[in-house]
Amino acid sequence: MATSAKERKLSRLGSCKVTAAVGSGGGGGSPAARGHRSPSAAAPPQRRVFAALFAFLCAGVVVLGGVHVIGASFRPVLRTAWPSATLNAISSDARAQQAGSSADTVLPSVQIQHAVAFPDRVLLILKDGSSLPAPQRFECLYSPANFSELRRPPLLAASLPDGPSLVHCPAEPSGVDVSLSLSLSPPVAPLQWDRLVYTALVDSRDNSTIVFAKGMNLRPGRLGVASRYQCVFGRDLSKPKHVLTSPVISAAQEIFRCVTPVRIRRYLRMTTDPNGNGNGDSDGKPMLVSIRTKGQRDSTPPSIAEPEPLPRYNRHRRQKAHSMCVCTMLRNQARFLREWIIYHSHIGVERWFIYDNSSDDDIEQVLSTMDPSRYNVTRHLWPWMKSQEAGFAHCALRARESCEWVGFIDIDEFLHFPGNQTLPDILQNYSNRPRIGELRTACHSFGPSGRTKIPKKGVTTGYTCRLAAPERHKSIVRPDALNPSLINVVHHFHLKEGVRYVNIGQSAMLINHYKYQVWEVFKDKFSGRVATYVADWQDEENVGSRDRAPGLGTKPVEPEDWPRRFCEVYDTGLKDFVHKAFTDPATGSLPW
Repeated sequence: MATSAKERKLSRLGSCKVTAAVGSGGGGGSPAARGHRSPSAAAPPQRRVFAALFAFLCAGVVVLGGVHVIGASFRPVLRTAWPSATLNAISSDARAQQAGSSADTVLPSVQIQHAVAFPDRVLLILKDGSSLPAPQRFECLYSPANFSELRRPPLLAASLPDGPSLVHCPAEPSGVDVSLSLSLSPPVAPLQWDRLVYTALVDSRDNSTIVFAKGMNLRPGRLGVASRYQCVFGRDLSKPKHVLTSPVISAAQEIFRCVTPVRIRRYLRMTTDPNGNGNGDSDGKPMLVSIRTKGQRDSTPPSIAEPEPLPRYNRHRRQKAHSMCVCTMLRNQARFLREWIIYHSHIGVERWFIYDNSSDDDIEQVLSTMDPSRYNVTRHLWPWMKSQEAGFAHCALRARESCEWVGFIDIDEFLHFPGNQTLPDILQNYSNRPRIGELRTACHSFGPSGRTKIPKKGVTTGYTCRLAAPERHKSIVRPDALNPSLINVVHHFHLKEGVRYVNIGQSAMLINHYKYQVWEVFKDKFSGRVATYVADWQDEENVGSRDRAPGLGTKPVEPEDWPRRFCEVYDTGLKDFVHKAFTDPATGSLPW
């Protein structure tokens, strides 16, 4: 009896179902079972059904995955540049460590706390405890960038034992996030530097918080109207109901001082108590502080400033640990650092606070060669652009509890005593006069002195010709005598009411300022300046100012007569002293 086409089709489908049931489990089953399959004419349809089913499933996976990728935000991560085999080995070592093995290599876990966009770079501030590998072993990643990753090597990575690690990435394209995480942590949208609250200190002497803010547009050297502002404390400053506010006591330049709320003082005691059982922070968000301008909408700038307690005030202390300290801010001045520290140690400086403004010339290697038992030097990372005045105020507060006097001088400035008095003599003359809060001394600016190459024995013996008249003065201040506003301009501070300064005669003390060195050194000044209220050398602004090199203009082009410039008086006073005090009689060499 003839079989209809419909019956033949049903017969073939039934054969496929039976075959699938018998062969389920990925081709399992006994040889006997496989021997009872349909005739060979039925095998091709079965393979076609399986192939169609497999293709349908694969297409579904691709489509759904594509929808997920397109619908999600493209986020940057910082991935290691190590080969996959190395990563696998490291991961194995980490697992071995957890299992108690002797392996000592682990995959670093880097977490970004904050990101700040400067004109020429992006600063990433890592959470405390982040383990940062060498810069050659990771990359900065940016996204979205036309749905493709943009990778660049970091410009600089720096860390200190008692603070967060910092990573400087190249400036990012507009509107992208940046990441620096070997553990693939979420990327961060950088905050803009031109309007940002960037650091804060808590003063237990008067229960105040000193807040450092960029972009508030207060005039240099003058007090602002404190009643226009208030401090805002909280873990999420975008939620007004969850913040604490307090009145501002003083406002000047980039510095605001406000009352520290009782709850904030209690919080800080909990988080800084070495015997505490935690940091008092249940959700992992740090406590921040910002400045709100009253009467304006959206007037609270973003903040990354976590209030940091200053050393506690000791009311029973009769004498401070150091008679004379020095604060300086520098960038890429490492080659001159040993001479500057060794010389000033010899004349009576006991403590150095070095604010490193993003140096990339191995300054840490130079400092590691300084014997810590002889030279008490602290390096503080200060990555904030054009903020020298704020940095000096910050340093004055940190030095206050341990230093009777603090000098604010640059790395190319050397205190010199032409007469018979020494630095301890001069300080002693005024230490018992509490109404004297600042000692001002004249600066003599030295020129290239005929040189075309960096002097091998240092600046103090290499440059001996200067301008006849002093250009300005620098200061040694008593930190306890500073005005609470902390206003400072060109290295001198406003003082408390009733406290005054004195000018020290040039026959007793002055500063040799090796300002106009050989062109190889001097041209670095065109890369930017750290002071807030002075124009950079390449800016077409205040070209005739004393802060500029007279007649040089704004371009880093060496004049033909540069070695002979700024030479009006030959002065070998400090050179003679250095040779007498420091020269090794056996070798004729100097200690730096």
